[in-house]
Amino acid sequence: MGKLADLAAQRFGMDTNVGEVAPGPGQDTLAALLSHRTHRRFLDDPVAEETLNLLYACALSAPAKSDLQQIAIIRIQDPEKRAAIAALMPDMGWIGTCPVFLLFCGDSRRIRRLSELRGHPFANDHLDAFLNAAVDTGLVLQNFITAAEAAGLGCCPISVVRNHINTIAEITALPDYVFPLAGMCLGYPAHPGFTSTRLPPEIVVHTDQYDDSQLPEQIDAYDHRRHGIYTIPPEKYRKMAEYGEVDFYGWSEDKTRQVSVRERDDLADYLRRHKFTLE
Repeated sequence: MGKLADLAAQRFGMDTNVGEVAPGPGQDTLAALLSHRTHRRFLDDPVAEETLNLLYACALSAPAKSDLQQIAIIRIQDPEKRAAIAALMPDMGWIGTCPVFLLFCGDSRRIRRLSELRGHPFANDHLDAFLNAAVDTGLVLQNFITAAEAAGLGCCPISVVRNHINTIAEITALPDYVFPLAGMCLGYPAHPGFTSTRLPPEIVVHTDQYDDSQLPEQIDAYDHRRHGIYTIPPEKYRKMAEYGEVDFYGWSEDKTRQVSVRERDDLADYLRRHKFTLE
């Protein structure tokens, strides 16, 4: 197999029919995407301001819904603010120790202020306004990760910031129509990391219509392929008191136990209090 096919096989734990492209920048980009790794341990080396500015520029080059550009990035530099955020998530020590910590926020405030400045109504004050800002922010987030990895840096997105949405919004003084989507740890990796096995295309990609009729068999195969690459150690089994032992603890057992715990009940309330109309 060629380089791209090897990387795809490593990612999906199986032979994957992936074509090669001619050597050059295109192949490098595809290889970088297939090689993505999340990093949680960083060197103490600082990230140069020029590098950060380049990453911002690359990130903000992402597609944007109707060119509205509904994204705000907050860099947390104040030591007290950083410590306060890190204290909310003590199991994620890298939040307090990474060289750079950013907060990626959906921003529907800017376009609304511009509408007032230009004397035009903001007519789309409904659920889609929130969704557009969330999608814009997610696209910028991914561009940032891709650019950071190309520059030799490592990233760790932090969705758990939404578990503490009110406190983090207070720490960072988020106004109405702005909401935190994810945090971002950034720095030079202290170790190579590992490739996380993903669901194969046959589970995710559908033709003409949605069809999950083969899901039980496909997930069972995926669970066992993934287990052969990385076995979840018993000390990481979730919710043992509630669900107990099982004959086989794979990815689907772990993730369904994870989502059995209710989280973020205050998200909709936060959005409504910050003036979003979720109708």
